[in-house]
Amino acid sequence: MTDTRQAPVHALLTDGTTVRIRRADPGDRDAVLRLYEEMSPENLRLRFFVASEISARQSADRAADARRPNYCALVAEQDGRLVGLAEYDALPKSPQAEVGLAVADEWHHRGVATLLLEHLADAARGAGITAFTARALAENHEVLRVFTDLGLRVTRQFDGPEAYCLVELFEDETYLSAVDARGRVADVVSLRPLLRPRSVVVIGAGRKPGSVGRAILRNISTGSFTGRVFAVHPKVSSICGVHAYPSVSALPQVPELAVVTVPAPLVPQVAEECGAAGVGALLVVSAGLDTHQASALKGACRRYGMRLAGPNCLGLANTEDGIHLDATFAARHPGAGTAGVAVQSGGVGIALLDGLARLGIGVSSFVSLGDKYDVSGNDMLQWWEGDGRTALALLHLESFGNPRAFSRTARRVARTMPVLTVDAGRSEAGRRAADLHTAAAATRTMTRQALFTQAGITATRTIGELLDTAALLHSQPLPAGTRVAVVSNSGGTGVLAADACADAGLVVPPLPAALVDELDTLLPDGATATNPVDVTAAVSEEQLRACVNRLAKHGAVDAVLVTLVPTAVAVATGDDLVRALTHDPGPLPRPVVAVLPAQAARVELLEALGDGTVPAYSDAQAAARALAHAADRARWLAQLPGSVAELKDVETERARALVDSFLDENADGGWLDPRTTAALLGCYGIPQIPWAWARDEDEAVAAAERLAGPDGRVVMKAHWPGLLHKSEQHALHLDLQNASQVRAAHRDLVTRFGGRMTGVVIQPLAERGTELFAGVVQDEVFGPLVVFGLGGTATELLADHAGRLAPLTDLDVHDLITSPRCAPLLFGYRGGPTADLEILEQLLHRLSRLACDLPQLAEADLNPVLAGRHGVSALDVRVRLMPRHAHDPYLRRLR
Repeated sequence: MTDTRQAPVHALLTDGTTVRIRRADPGDRDAVLRLYEEMSPENLRLRFFVASEISARQSADRAADARRPNYCALVAEQDGRLVGLAEYDALPKSPQAEVGLAVADEWHHRGVATLLLEHLADAARGAGITAFTARALAENHEVLRVFTDLGLRVTRQFDGPEAYCLVELFEDETYLSAVDARGRVADVVSLRPLLRPRSVVVIGAGRKPGSVGRAILRNISTGSFTGRVFAVHPKVSSICGVHAYPSVSALPQVPELAVVTVPAPLVPQVAEECGAAGVGALLVVSAGLDTHQASALKGACRRYGMRLAGPNCLGLANTEDGIHLDATFAARHPGAGTAGVAVQSGGVGIALLDGLARLGIGVSSFVSLGDKYDVSGNDMLQWWEGDGRTALALLHLESFGNPRAFSRTARRVARTMPVLTVDAGRSEAGRRAADLHTAAAATRTMTRQALFTQAGITATRTIGELLDTAALLHSQPLPAGTRVAVVSNSGGTGVLAADACADAGLVVPPLPAALVDELDTLLPDGATATNPVDVTAAVSEEQLRACVNRLAKHGAVDAVLVTLVPTAVAVATGDDLVRALTHDPGPLPRPVVAVLPAQAARVELLEALGDGTVPAYSDAQAAARALAHAADRARWLAQLPGSVAELKDVETERARALVDSFLDENADGGWLDPRTTAALLGCYGIPQIPWAWARDEDEAVAAAERLAGPDGRVVMKAHWPGLLHKSEQHALHLDLQNASQVRAAHRDLVTRFGGRMTGVVIQPLAERGTELFAGVVQDEVFGPLVVFGLGGTATELLADHAGRLAPLTDLDVHDLITSPRCAPLLFGYRGGPTADLEILEQLLHRLSRLACDLPQLAEADLNPVLAGRHGVSALDVRVRLMPRHAHDPYLRRLR
């Protein structure tokens, strides 16, 4: 079995304490022995079945033996003290291992054993172990509960005074959900000193106006913070009316939160002082830290268990009753409300806070993440999920530390509240792939968009669009679909609004005849009651209200967009047409949005009767995009959570052996030859067209005779390592009909490519069908992305592809197949052949499984994949492997 050494990591216990988890080494013998010596006799008896010093010494010797094969011991330590040990010892000639646990007496019930077991199970999986076995005294209810509460499949048997547990290490949704729940509890508790502090100190506030620290101190002081506030300054006793002390250690009490605004070279020293004093969390506003300073800051936070927001950030705020903390240097205090905001850019944070203030949407909490050394968007989503106040989450993230863990959290949170983000960094300048093959051309933009789509995140292109959408989601019900009724008092603006809806992917359908007749009776003479509905300039306030209400209550449409321009007619009659949208006896069941082209503000919320508001936009495009985002959210919420297909005929171990063998011979990785490629795809049941490998002319002729179809025609493809585009290199011959043509084709390839060519592939000429592309690209940050779309020689040029992050669920596969523009070709477009969708779905599921099983799979191109009446098969496949180790994205650890 392979060595399972792992780099030390930090993780959170259930009480928010930070511990360090690492592989035991020879220097740990005395610490392990001390762990046992300090145990109570009763706990020592429960651990070893007898209170035995001999057993304790043997365990300490075993844990410290780093050379011992098929054995792994992990320790948890806090502030240099070893507080827990988990170990496994593989059973001879078995994929199972016996596991043991020990936790210091005063550290029970804090999640030490569970956290260690999660990391030990990850190490065991990497060593090929599939199950843990454990023996315990039947009376040892606590340790038995640790195993059963893991979320893994556990079988228990009792034999007299002993209990035997078999813990299967397979990660399924039940286990991942249990890990999520444990991580959420620990994360939220650890964030309390940061977001709900009872005392705050500002370190670095200057005596003169103009410093960032002074501005933050003033905002805390004037923002009605309910806790105690201190300042640290070496020379003065008061700043902005706040008592100042020469150092953190001189403070009259230990503050829960320290706001650090000192110059970058001083940040590590301040962090050490805060940690030594017992400060719970740091907000580092300071910018410009170099690599050494950054490492020292992170090291201090991990060593002392302080959560960290920043550095290089705007600050944070919490408007919660009993807190009222504004530790930012923004110009205005954020108003209290239900919008949670987390941004990396301070400038974006100011723009979002200002935009929300103009809309009258208050903030529950705001965190500027800055360089995001620790606290991330994932942390904030978990905080908002349980804070009891947040109903709308707004994110601006320029990078993702753990996208797959973020996706799981966002997918869960988005079920309870809208999660909106700005899709920042869409440009690919400077990040273009070295080779223009399709999988490598799958851009980061496609990868991020796949994450957002699968997680139910509403991704906008600009801050303005985000605010437009937030205004609608904050104030209106979700539309059930994409059908929009457009109402205008000017025919021209109605047409423009209808065009805007079409551009946004919405539908402006004809209205039923009965509804048209009903509207005709409500509207003035000359009005047109089709869709768009032109109510004319003569419409009264009451007539417009009746028309809009009737449309919003009718099932023929899912939303109503009303575009109004000011007219002299309305002024003369004293009618206020906007008021017609905001004064109604009760809430409407479908969203109503207004477009007021003459207004100055991009979007505002118009107060309605009761507690309601109506979003009003200055441009129909903005209103239509907001409605489209709302419809997308409604569609995502209506879907049941997808499930990953169970594939029982997969040969994972054989595939891993193939990969290991190739990388043993090619240390830097590379492209697989056709035979290894076919063997790898065969392990996952991915269909390929029949083929044969030929090393010379005679073998090519023999292969052609075997593989020729009813019409006797075959295809010959040259091969050499790294060959990507055979058609561009003219490295293939089509429609070869007899032995003489096969010989002539082979001689041509040998003449032109000489010693580069290692052989040729012979295939029967494929029947007619739709040429598709399916592929995988392994992203270093996001993990494997499965790409699907139009194939053939023009696949890069047309770029008609969709992507989803693996593992794919059945819903992801359906979206992949139906999202590209070429999708109608698969359903018999204009009498064409209908693809076997079930086989096509299986192909994508199997590609997903292959990518998840093999992290060494850098990319795979199946192009073209032919889908026709007789099934689905890959005509050409390229696979590239790179040395890479498996990394569990769901394993609990801090950044």
